[in-house]
Amino acid sequence: MRTKQRIGVLGGSGLYSMAGLDAHDEIALETPYGAPSDRYALGEVDGTPVAFLARHGRGHRFPPSEVPYRANLYGFRLLGVSNLLSVSAVGSLKDDIEPCDLVVPDQFIDRTTRRVATFSEPGAVIHAAMADPVCSRLSALLAESARAQGATVHAGGTYLCIEGPQFSTRAESELYRNWGADVIGMTNATEAKLAREAGIAYATLAMACDYDCWHPTHESVTAEMAIANLMASVDVAQSVLRHAIASLPADTPASCGDASRALISPPDAVPPEARRRLAALIPSLAEASKESE
Repeated sequence: MRTKQRIGVLGGSGLYSMAGLDAHDEIALETPYGAPSDRYALGEVDGTPVAFLARHGRGHRFPPSEVPYRANLYGFRLLGVSNLLSVSAVGSLKDDIEPCDLVVPDQFIDRTTRRVATFSEPGAVIHAAMADPVCSRLSALLAESARAQGATVHAGGTYLCIEGPQFSTRAESELYRNWGADVIGMTNATEAKLAREAGIAYATLAMACDYDCWHPTHESVTAEMAIANLMASVDVAQSVLRHAIASLPADTPASCGDASRALISPPDAVPPEARRRLAALIPSLAEASKESE
């Protein structure tokens, strides 16, 4: 009988712990990119090893642009995670995506400007294919699990990622609708890019909390409105995650990670410090580090 691989879960706003997680340990990691958002909770969900991390930290300490994204993804990789499920709150940009619906996006438009969304650095350049930025296998699993829980779920769609923490102006919201975006959020595009570079398969379950500020018959989003609808969706999202984790086969590889990235810099030419930082993410650098010892 094969041992199940550890699954990573990133909880967003309102999801600061994992229902059904029989946690036996909490671990504070240090990475070359600083400390992650919080301690990782390690345990099992129905017999499957899971590592859970609250994206914004317990108590919601980090605004979207200050989340230590690189440290979070690096920490998951150190813990042996190759498949990562994300949960996040979003605003709807489409009439048919109603508050409290679930969405499993398969595309991103990244409008952030202040974040470091790559592990590349001078002397170590990683080029990652992002045409299909999420893992289709994990995304299908999330959508199937949502249907199994009786939730209204929209499989596919474009997630527009803004800097935040402010919500959109009405003009911006209308612009994003004209671009064909389906939902708007503040975190997931950054995570998807870093997960791809780290060789981690990534998919996200988005909880629609409002209609942003474009809808003619609904009030513009406020923090109070978003939080109220978010709290109404958290229990369903927890059930979806639990079902998805139980349904993931024991020997599932990270098929959306390693095949979609390439270290362009020759491994033996990467500076020693960069090689040490990136060896945990890129097998060729780990081999080069061993040979140089």
